[in-house]
Amino acid sequence: MTGHIAQAEVIVDAPPRAVWGALTEPDRVRSWMAGTTLTTDWQVGSPITWQGEMEGKPYEDKGEVLEVEEGHRLSMTHYSPLMGQEDRPENYHTVTYTLTPTRDGRTTLALEQDGNDSQEQADQFSQSWQGMLEALKSTVESD
Repeated sequence: MTGHIAQAEVIVDAPPRAVWGALTEPDRVRSWMAGTTLTTDWQVGSPITWQGEMEGKPYEDKGEVLEVEEGHRLSMTHYSPLMGQEDRPENYHTVTYTLTPTRDGRTTLALEQDGNDSQEQADQFSQSWQGMLEALKSTVESD
């Protein structure tokens, strides 16, 4: 990973397979990612899109699936036109989720996002991602 790194982490009271489902199944993603519609086949090299509405404005983010290690690790590129940057490779982030089982049957879910322009931007993304991971945790734990 390059640039300033955004990080977030939660411990989910569920096994990794339940957390994995919340990360990869479109209906489950919609429930914790503010109604976002996720489209991909989760094959390495395949496109991925996120569509939704933020602050009353429609958006369509996109990326590419980089790594899929079912139940353990998921990595993808991510580009959002809402950032106001051109759609060029250097304006994509890499987002990686790592799931680690705990001894008591829970899951530590860690996220890293690289390619941030400054530490301030990384900190802002860390805060946003922390909120989203907390929403994912609530979704999984209420199932």
